[in-house]
Amino acid sequence: MADYTALVEAGSALVELLRDNLTPEPISNRELIALCSPHESENNQMTLYMYQVEEDTQGVASGYYPVGRDVERLRPSRYNLRFLVTAHSKAPVQLREADQYRIVGAALQVLKDHPVIDQQYLSGSLAEQNARIHVVLEKTTQDQLLKIWNNTSTSYKLSFVVLLTGVEIDSKQERRFTKVTDVAIHTEQKPGGVGR
Repeated sequence: MADYTALVEAGSALVELLRDNLTPEPISNRELIALCSPHESENNQMTLYMYQVEEDTQGVASGYYPVGRDVERLRPSRYNLRFLVTAHSKAPVQLREADQYRIVGAALQVLKDHPVIDQQYLSGSLAEQNARIHVVLEKTTQDQLLKIWNNTSTSYKLSFVVLLTGVEIDSKQERRFTKVTDVAIHTEQKPGGVGR
């Protein structure tokens, strides 16, 4: 069962994938890659910020499915998660832009090489259900990026958007039913015969 924790588990899996592949070069320490807002990056060199969750209804079965002899459960809901990935260089001012380009380039390379998050990075309910979380680099215009980024007076930093698909959360909605065991059919004949 994929629990409500699936959102944080998916984000953590993405972070762990990047930590394993971006350290020690171009980012020196795993802990410098974190799930947090780019506006509160503190000492991080890469932040992953989930800014949108949307239900994915395309090709998803609806209704109930059996979970016991006389119990059915509402089918899981599937979600798409969008993350803003931002590089934060700690290099001296004259090297900062080049350092951010290196970090972003390395992250793009890793994500293109891993279109599905490896099972080793999944934890909790996603690991239990052997989820297949797909990674898509989403085309996002500069205007869209600026709208996502500019909710404070902080200046824009180089960012891109990653879409995770296939994240499911099970429903707790169940219903009981009783199976039909006997059928009785009664016919009545109208007075006066047939056809009147």
